[in-house]
Amino acid sequence: MAEQTNTPANLKVTIDNITVEVAPGTTILQAARQIGGDVTPPAMCYYSKLEGSGGKCRTCLVEVAAGSAADPRPMPKLVASCRTPIAEGMIVKNITSDRVQEARAGVVEFLLVNHPLDCPVCDQAGECHLQDLGYEHGKEGTRYEFKRRTFEPEDIGPYIQLHMNRCILCYRCTYVADQLTDNRVHGVLDRGDHANISTHISKAIENNFCGNMIDVCPVGALTDKTFRFKNRVWFTKPVEAHRDCDQCCGKVTLWQRGEDVLRVTARKDEWGEVQSHEGKPGWICNTCRFEKKKASDWVIEGPTKINRHSVIAQGHYLGLKKPTETLPAVMDGRDPKLMMDIHSVSEVNRVDISELPGPATSENFKK
Repeated sequence: MAEQTNTPANLKVTIDNITVEVAPGTTILQAARQIGGDVTPPAMCYYSKLEGSGGKCRTCLVEVAAGSAADPRPMPKLVASCRTPIAEGMIVKNITSDRVQEARAGVVEFLLVNHPLDCPVCDQAGECHLQDLGYEHGKEGTRYEFKRRTFEPEDIGPYIQLHMNRCILCYRCTYVADQLTDNRVHGVLDRGDHANISTHISKAIENNFCGNMIDVCPVGALTDKTFRFKNRVWFTKPVEAHRDCDQCCGKVTLWQRGEDVLRVTARKDEWGEVQSHEGKPGWICNTCRFEKKKASDWVIEGPTKINRHSVIAQGHYLGLKKPTETLPAVMDGRDPKLMMDIHSVSEVNRVDISELPGPATSENFKK
Protein backbone atom coordinates (compact mmCIF):
# COMPACT_ATOMS: atom_id res chain seq x y z
CA MET A 1 0.00 0.00 0.00
CA ALA A 2 1.42 3.39 -0.99
CA GLU A 3 2.19 5.83 1.78
CA GLN A 4 -0.16 8.76 2.06
CA THR A 5 1.35 12.20 2.67
CA ASN A 6 -0.90 14.89 4.03
CA THR A 7 0.32 18.28 2.91
CA PRO A 8 -0.64 20.80 5.60
CA ALA A 9 -2.94 23.53 4.40
CA ASN A 10 -2.13 27.19 4.80
CA LEU A 11 -3.17 28.85 8.03
CA LYS A 12 -5.22 32.03 8.23
CA VAL A 13 -4.14 34.78 10.59
CA THR A 14 -5.53 38.28 11.06
CA ILE A 15 -3.07 41.05 11.93
CA ASP A 16 -4.48 44.53 12.53
CA ASN A 17 -7.72 43.55 10.77
CA ILE A 18 -5.86 42.25 7.69
CA THR A 19 -6.16 38.51 6.98
CA VAL A 20 -3.38 36.61 5.27
CA GLU A 21 -2.67 32.93 4.59
CA VAL A 22 0.73 31.57 5.59
CA ALA A 23 2.43 28.19 5.70
CA PRO A 24 2.55 26.21 8.95
CA GLY A 25 5.53 27.12 11.11
CA THR A 26 5.45 30.77 10.08
CA THR A 27 5.92 33.24 12.91
CA ILE A 28 3.75 36.29 13.51
CA LEU A 29 6.57 38.59 12.39
CA GLN A 30 7.09 36.68 9.14
CA ALA A 31 3.35 36.80 8.45
CA ALA A 32 3.29 40.54 9.15
CA ARG A 33 6.13 41.04 6.69
CA GLN A 34 4.03 39.41 4.01
CA ILE A 35 1.44 42.13 4.61
CA GLY A 36 4.09 44.85 4.86
CA GLY A 37 3.77 48.50 5.79
CA ASP A 38 3.15 49.70 9.33
CA VAL A 39 1.57 46.35 10.21
CA THR A 40 5.06 44.84 10.45
CA PRO A 41 6.54 45.06 13.98
CA PRO A 42 10.10 46.42 14.24
CA ALA A 43 12.88 43.93 14.91
CA MET A 44 16.31 44.78 16.27
CA CYS A 45 17.65 41.28 16.96
CA TYR A 46 15.72 38.98 14.61
CA TYR A 47 17.44 38.24 11.28
CA SER A 48 15.79 35.73 8.97
CA LYS A 49 19.13 34.69 7.42
CA LEU A 50 20.65 33.83 10.82
CA GLU A 51 19.43 30.67 12.52
CA GLY A 52 18.56 31.12 16.19
CA SER A 53 18.27 34.90 16.10
CA GLY A 54 15.37 36.74 17.71
CA GLY A 55 13.69 36.92 21.10
CA LYS A 56 16.19 39.29 22.74
CA CYS A 57 15.33 42.92 22.04
CA ARG A 58 11.53 42.67 22.67
CA THR A 59 10.75 45.49 20.22
CA CYS A 60 8.52 43.17 18.19
CA LEU A 61 6.03 42.53 21.03
CA VAL A 62 2.42 42.14 19.85
CA GLU A 63 -0.93 41.38 21.46
CA VAL A 64 -2.64 38.09 20.59
CA ALA A 65 -6.37 38.80 20.95
CA ALA A 66 -7.35 35.25 19.97
CA GLY A 67 -4.97 32.31 20.21
CA SER A 68 -6.66 30.22 17.53
CA ALA A 69 -10.03 29.27 16.11
CA ALA A 70 -10.09 26.19 18.36
CA ASP A 71 -9.18 28.19 21.47
CA PRO A 72 -10.11 31.85 20.95
CA ARG A 73 -8.96 32.96 24.38
CA PRO A 74 -6.48 35.87 24.29
CA MET A 75 -2.95 35.39 25.48
CA PRO A 76 -2.60 37.18 28.83
CA LYS A 77 0.78 38.77 28.06
CA LEU A 78 2.33 40.38 25.03
CA VAL A 79 4.41 37.95 23.00
CA ALA A 80 7.52 38.29 20.85
CA SER A 81 6.24 38.07 17.28
CA CYS A 82 9.60 36.79 15.98
CA ARG A 83 9.31 33.67 18.17
CA THR A 84 5.56 32.97 18.24
CA PRO A 85 4.24 30.62 15.51
CA ILE A 86 0.94 31.18 13.78
CA ALA A 87 -2.16 29.11 14.63
CA GLU A 88 -5.29 28.77 12.51
CA GLY A 89 -7.66 31.66 13.20
CA MET A 90 -5.22 33.64 15.32
CA ILE A 91 -6.00 37.35 15.73
CA VAL A 92 -3.06 39.66 16.39
CA LYS A 93 -2.93 43.36 17.23
CA ASN A 94 0.11 45.49 16.59
CA ILE A 95 -0.46 49.17 15.76
CA THR A 96 -4.11 48.86 16.77
CA SER A 97 -3.21 47.95 20.37
CA ASP A 98 -2.52 50.61 22.99
CA ARG A 99 -0.80 47.98 25.16
CA VAL A 100 1.68 47.27 22.38
CA GLN A 101 2.46 50.92 21.76
CA GLU A 102 3.02 51.56 25.47
CA ALA A 103 5.21 48.48 25.86
CA ARG A 104 7.24 49.34 22.76
CA ALA A 105 7.88 52.83 24.06
CA GLY A 106 9.13 51.26 27.31
CA VAL A 107 11.44 48.89 25.41
CA VAL A 108 12.87 51.77 23.39
CA GLU A 109 13.50 53.70 26.60
CA PHE A 110 15.33 50.68 27.96
CA LEU A 111 17.48 50.37 24.81
CA LEU A 112 18.42 54.04 25.06
CA VAL A 113 19.41 53.90 28.76
CA ASN A 114 23.09 53.39 27.93
CA HIS A 115 23.01 54.38 24.27
CA PRO A 116 24.89 57.67 23.72
CA LEU A 117 23.61 60.55 21.63
CA ASP A 118 26.16 59.87 18.89
CA CYS A 119 23.84 60.37 15.92
CA PRO A 120 25.61 63.59 14.78
CA VAL A 121 28.95 61.74 14.53
CA CYS A 122 27.85 58.12 14.03
CA ASP A 123 28.41 56.53 10.62
CA GLN A 124 25.16 54.59 11.00
CA ALA A 125 23.08 57.79 11.06
CA GLY A 126 20.54 57.79 8.27
CA GLU A 127 20.25 54.00 8.12
CA CYS A 128 20.03 53.17 11.83
CA HIS A 129 17.05 51.10 12.91
CA LEU A 130 17.33 52.34 16.49
CA GLN A 131 17.24 55.90 15.18
CA ASP A 132 13.96 55.15 13.38
CA LEU A 133 12.58 53.38 16.44
CA GLY A 134 13.54 56.23 18.76
CA TYR A 135 11.90 58.75 16.45
CA GLU A 136 8.64 56.77 16.35
CA HIS A 137 8.42 55.62 19.99
CA GLY A 138 11.06 57.49 21.97
CA LYS A 139 10.60 60.27 24.48
CA GLU A 140 12.07 63.77 24.46
CA GLY A 141 14.18 63.14 27.54
CA THR A 142 15.31 60.33 29.80
CA ARG A 143 14.33 59.41 33.35
CA TYR A 144 17.64 57.67 33.92
CA GLU A 145 19.59 59.52 36.62
CA PHE A 146 22.63 57.27 37.00
CA LYS A 147 25.95 57.28 35.20
CA ARG A 148 25.88 55.43 31.92
CA ARG A 149 28.32 52.65 31.31
CA THR A 150 31.09 53.62 28.91
CA PHE A 151 33.69 51.74 26.88
CA GLU A 152 36.63 52.87 24.81
CA PRO A 153 36.45 52.17 21.05
CA GLU A 154 38.22 48.91 20.28
CA ASP A 155 39.79 47.68 17.06
CA ILE A 156 38.64 44.07 16.87
CA GLY A 157 40.20 43.48 13.49
CA PRO A 158 42.00 45.21 10.62
CA TYR A 159 38.72 46.43 9.15
CA ILE A 160 36.27 46.74 12.08
CA GLN A 161 36.10 49.08 15.05
CA LEU A 162 33.77 48.28 17.95
CA HIS A 163 31.92 51.07 19.79
CA MET A 164 30.48 49.12 22.70
CA ASN A 165 28.72 52.24 24.02
CA ARG A 166 26.23 51.91 21.16
CA CYS A 167 25.73 48.14 21.32
CA ILE A 168 22.26 46.84 22.27
CA LEU A 169 23.38 43.18 22.60
CA CYS A 170 21.29 41.83 19.73
CA TYR A 171 23.82 38.96 19.25
CA ARG A 172 23.60 39.20 15.45
CA CYS A 173 27.36 39.55 15.00
CA THR A 174 28.00 36.42 17.05
CA TYR A 175 25.56 34.44 14.90
CA VAL A 176 27.35 35.65 11.78
CA ALA A 177 30.69 34.48 13.17
CA ASP A 178 29.20 31.13 14.22
CA GLN A 179 27.40 30.39 10.97
CA LEU A 180 29.66 31.96 8.33
CA THR A 181 33.12 31.24 9.68
CA ASP A 182 35.01 28.25 11.02
CA ASN A 183 36.32 29.89 14.17
CA ARG A 184 34.52 32.55 16.19
CA VAL A 185 36.90 34.61 18.32
CA HIS A 186 34.46 37.14 19.79
CA GLY A 187 31.33 36.91 21.88
CA VAL A 188 29.43 38.28 24.86
CA LEU A 189 31.61 38.62 27.94
CA ASP A 190 30.37 39.01 31.54
CA ARG A 191 26.73 39.07 32.62
CA GLY A 192 23.90 41.44 33.45
CA ASP A 193 24.61 45.12 33.03
CA HIS A 194 28.31 44.29 32.62
CA ALA A 195 27.70 42.21 29.48
CA ASN A 196 29.62 43.40 26.45
CA ILE A 197 30.81 42.25 23.05
CA SER A 198 34.56 41.76 22.77
CA THR A 199 37.31 39.38 21.72
CA HIS A 200 39.18 37.13 24.14
CA ILE A 201 42.54 38.68 25.10
CA SER A 202 42.22 41.25 22.28
CA LYS A 203 42.37 38.63 19.55
CA ALA A 204 41.78 40.14 16.13
CA ILE A 205 38.91 39.02 13.90
CA GLU A 206 40.56 38.20 10.59
CA ASN A 207 38.31 35.70 8.80
CA ASN A 208 37.31 36.46 5.21
CA PHE A 209 33.62 37.05 5.95
CA CYS A 210 33.93 39.15 9.11
CA GLY A 211 32.76 42.25 7.24
CA ASN A 212 29.22 40.89 7.25
CA MET A 213 29.11 41.65 10.98
CA ILE A 214 28.96 45.33 9.98
CA ASP A 215 25.97 44.71 7.69
CA VAL A 216 23.88 42.90 10.29
CA CYS A 217 24.53 45.36 13.13
CA PRO A 218 21.30 47.39 13.61
CA VAL A 219 23.12 50.30 15.27
CA GLY A 220 26.55 51.93 14.88
CA ALA A 221 28.41 49.58 17.22
CA LEU A 222 30.43 47.91 14.46
CA THR A 223 31.88 50.38 11.98
CA ASP A 224 33.81 50.00 8.73
CA LYS A 225 37.26 51.49 9.35
CA THR A 226 37.69 52.17 5.62
CA PHE A 227 34.54 54.35 5.62
CA ARG A 228 34.55 55.98 9.07
CA PHE A 229 33.92 59.75 8.98
CA LYS A 230 34.41 59.99 5.22
CA ASN A 231 30.86 60.88 4.25
CA ARG A 232 27.20 60.80 5.18
CA VAL A 233 25.10 58.10 3.57
CA TRP A 234 22.50 60.59 2.35
CA PHE A 235 25.22 62.36 0.33
CA THR A 236 26.15 59.12 -1.43
CA LYS A 237 24.49 57.38 -4.35
CA PRO A 238 23.85 53.63 -3.88
CA VAL A 239 24.10 51.60 -7.08
CA GLU A 240 23.90 47.86 -7.62
CA ALA A 241 26.94 46.16 -9.10
CA HIS A 242 28.51 42.75 -9.48
CA ARG A 243 31.79 41.07 -10.28
CA ASP A 244 33.01 37.52 -10.78
CA CYS A 245 34.22 36.42 -7.36
CA ASP A 246 35.32 32.90 -6.49
CA GLN A 247 34.67 33.43 -2.77
CA CYS A 248 31.16 34.91 -2.63
CA CYS A 249 28.18 35.82 -4.79
CA GLY A 250 29.87 39.05 -5.91
CA LYS A 251 26.59 41.03 -5.90
CA VAL A 252 26.88 44.24 -3.91
CA THR A 253 25.76 47.80 -3.41
CA LEU A 254 28.33 50.49 -4.18
CA TRP A 255 27.98 53.74 -2.26
CA GLN A 256 29.41 56.41 -4.53
CA ARG A 257 30.11 60.12 -4.19
CA GLY A 258 30.78 61.27 -7.71
CA GLU A 259 33.17 58.69 -9.15
CA ASP A 260 34.55 57.65 -5.76
CA VAL A 261 33.40 54.33 -4.29
CA LEU A 262 33.34 55.15 -0.59
CA ARG A 263 32.12 51.79 0.65
CA VAL A 264 30.81 48.43 -0.51
CA THR A 265 28.01 46.53 1.25
CA ALA A 266 25.87 43.51 0.60
CA ARG A 267 22.54 44.18 -1.09
CA LYS A 268 19.72 44.56 1.41
CA ASP A 269 15.96 44.14 1.22
CA GLU A 270 13.27 46.43 2.60
CA TRP A 271 13.72 44.98 6.10
CA GLY A 272 17.41 45.82 6.17
CA GLU A 273 18.48 42.20 5.72
CA VAL A 274 20.88 40.76 3.18
CA GLN A 275 19.10 39.76 -0.02
CA SER A 276 19.06 36.14 -1.17
CA HIS A 277 20.49 35.12 -4.53
CA GLU A 278 19.67 31.74 -6.03
CA GLY A 279 18.13 30.64 -2.74
CA LYS A 280 21.18 31.54 -0.66
CA PRO A 281 21.91 34.63 1.46
CA GLY A 282 24.03 37.15 -0.43
CA TRP A 283 26.89 37.45 2.04
CA ILE A 284 30.02 39.01 0.53
CA CYS A 285 33.70 38.43 1.24
CA ASN A 286 36.24 40.92 2.56
CA THR A 287 37.93 41.15 -0.82
CA CYS A 288 34.79 42.54 -2.44
CA ARG A 289 33.94 44.71 0.57
CA PHE A 290 37.27 46.32 1.49
CA GLU A 291 39.66 45.93 -1.44
CA LYS A 292 37.55 46.63 -4.53
CA LYS A 293 37.01 50.37 -4.09
CA LYS A 294 37.12 51.45 -7.74
CA ALA A 295 34.16 51.65 -10.10
CA SER A 296 36.26 49.94 -12.76
CA ASP A 297 36.38 46.80 -10.57
CA TRP A 298 32.63 46.35 -10.96
CA VAL A 299 29.90 45.97 -13.55
CA ILE A 300 27.36 48.68 -12.68
CA GLU A 301 23.75 47.50 -13.01
CA GLY A 302 21.88 50.66 -12.03
CA PRO A 303 20.64 52.68 -9.05
CA THR A 304 19.50 50.82 -5.96
CA LYS A 305 15.80 51.05 -5.22
CA ILE A 306 15.35 52.57 -1.77
CA ASN A 307 12.22 51.22 -0.07
CA ARG A 308 12.79 52.15 3.56
CA HIS A 309 11.64 55.50 4.92
CA SER A 310 15.14 56.86 5.11
CA VAL A 311 16.97 60.07 4.35
CA ILE A 312 19.01 58.03 1.87
CA ALA A 313 16.06 58.37 -0.48
CA GLN A 314 16.35 62.18 -0.39
CA GLY A 315 17.88 63.39 -3.62
CA HIS A 316 18.00 59.81 -4.92
CA TYR A 317 15.84 60.20 -7.99
CA LEU A 318 14.93 57.49 -10.48
CA GLY A 319 13.66 58.36 -13.94
CA LEU A 320 14.70 61.97 -13.53
CA LYS A 321 13.92 64.26 -16.46
CA LYS A 322 16.34 67.16 -16.75
CA PRO A 323 15.21 70.44 -18.30
CA THR A 324 16.46 71.16 -21.80
CA GLU A 325 19.63 73.23 -21.89
CA THR A 326 18.90 76.44 -23.83
CA LEU A 327 22.41 77.92 -24.05
CA PRO A 328 23.70 75.72 -26.92
CA ALA A 329 20.58 76.53 -28.96
CA VAL A 330 21.06 80.27 -28.45
CA MET A 331 24.76 80.07 -29.39
CA ASP A 332 24.16 77.89 -32.47
CA GLY A 333 25.75 74.85 -30.88
CA ARG A 334 28.95 76.60 -29.76
CA ASP A 335 30.31 76.10 -26.28
CA PRO A 336 30.46 79.20 -24.08
CA LYS A 337 33.87 80.75 -23.48
CA LEU A 338 35.16 80.32 -19.95
CA MET A 339 37.07 83.07 -18.22
CA MET A 340 38.81 80.44 -16.08
CA ASP A 341 38.64 76.67 -15.83
CA ILE A 342 38.64 76.14 -12.08
CA HIS A 343 39.48 72.44 -12.44
CA SER A 344 42.82 73.36 -14.04
CA VAL A 345 43.92 75.49 -11.10
CA SER A 346 42.29 73.66 -8.20
CA GLU A 347 42.81 70.08 -7.03
CA VAL A 348 39.88 70.07 -4.60
CA ASN A 349 37.75 67.86 -6.82
CA ARG A 350 40.60 65.51 -7.61
CA VAL A 351 40.92 63.99 -4.15
CA ASP A 352 39.93 60.31 -4.05
CA ILE A 353 38.21 60.16 -0.67
CA SER A 354 38.00 56.37 -0.74
CA GLU A 355 41.81 56.11 -0.74
CA LEU A 356 42.37 58.34 2.29
CA PRO A 357 44.01 56.40 5.15
CA GLY A 358 41.49 57.71 7.67
CA PRO A 359 38.62 60.16 8.15
CA ALA A 360 38.14 62.84 5.49
CA THR A 361 39.68 65.65 7.56
CA SER A 362 42.37 68.19 6.77
CA GLU A 363 44.94 66.09 8.64
CA ASN A 364 44.66 63.28 6.09
CA PHE A 365 44.67 65.43 2.94
CA LYS A 366 48.01 65.88 1.22
CA LYS A 367 49.12 69.47 1.63
